[in-house]
Amino acid sequence: MTADYKPRALVVCPGRGTYNKEELGYLNRRHGSRWSQLSFIDDYRNSKGKTPVHTLDSAEKYSIKTHTPGEHASALIYACAFGDFLAIDQQAFDLVAVTGNSMGWYIGASVAGALAPKDAIEVIDTMGSMMADGVVGGQIIYPYVDEQWQEIPGKKDSLLDLLSQFHGKDEQELYLSIDLGGYLVFAGNEKGLKAFEQAVPVVDERFPARLYNHGAFHTPLMEDNSSRGFQQLSQVTFQQPNVPLVDGRGHIWTPYSTDVAELKNYTLGHQVTEPYRFDLAVQVAVKEFAPDVIIVLGPGTTLSSSVAHNLIQLQWQGLTSKADFLARQKDDPVAVAMGFEDQAQRVTG
Repeated sequence: MTADYKPRALVVCPGRGTYNKEELGYLNRRHGSRWSQLSFIDDYRNSKGKTPVHTLDSAEKYSIKTHTPGEHASALIYACAFGDFLAIDQQAFDLVAVTGNSMGWYIGASVAGALAPKDAIEVIDTMGSMMADGVVGGQIIYPYVDEQWQEIPGKKDSLLDLLSQFHGKDEQELYLSIDLGGYLVFAGNEKGLKAFEQAVPVVDERFPARLYNHGAFHTPLMEDNSSRGFQQLSQVTFQQPNVPLVDGRGHIWTPYSTDVAELKNYTLGHQVTEPYRFDLAVQVAVKEFAPDVIIVLGPGTTLSSSVAHNLIQLQWQGLTSKADFLARQKDDPVAVAMGFEDQAQRVTG
């Protein structure tokens, strides 16, 4: 590499469930000094009579009832992630693409420039508040990789086969919600979720795990939310992204060819009611844009393991197992999770 070479970076944006007890105070600790750049979020929240994210983050204690509902969690996670993005030393890295998981798609549209920040908080807060009056359905997460993060042959297919066995039987609704790479997230109504829980063995004394306060995202059960989103966000305009965006189908939206009307249709339509393939998003992004480093925005650190699962599946740069990945992380990290303060320092200068 030449002396003036800038490492190529893929930015990955987090979704719901990434701001937990350990993250309380994240916004103030990490980004108190740049609050002037983030204050538009609370300006919007105040205009709607909602608790400011600054107040949520400053609470004395973390509360599941306060911090996990979508009407609070979505804006809070956006504030933390956008602050992390602003903290990246963009003079030191060439940002070649952006992607995200689930709600991280909205954040990704913001950091890539496809949504102006004030439009982004309106989209994120509106879509995140859709179930303020009652969560529709739920989600369960379950692994299909072993302890070395290698895919168990046939495991993924056997889990997906359960959809055809349970969905539509005895009023059960069960759908694939997200393929994280390494883990599948299923969503449905209570009968469908219980049928799944009873059918699969317990793994690591944790799985199958319900995702608290999560609705049946990325399934047909969200069709009403999608329709309401189009109505309530009719005035929000999308624009050409500044850097390529990779969506939950592995489709690339480029700065030069993006149809902004189609981008909005995808964001409020397909993305809401159809499965989100984070595995494809990551794998397409690394194959098409060949990043030297993958920067996973905080809060939280869990998404970095999903990134690792996908790199191992691709055998990216010789990575074939968890052991390979962890060894690489010590010497020349391929993935930087900004939720870890020591890792964040590698990209913030």
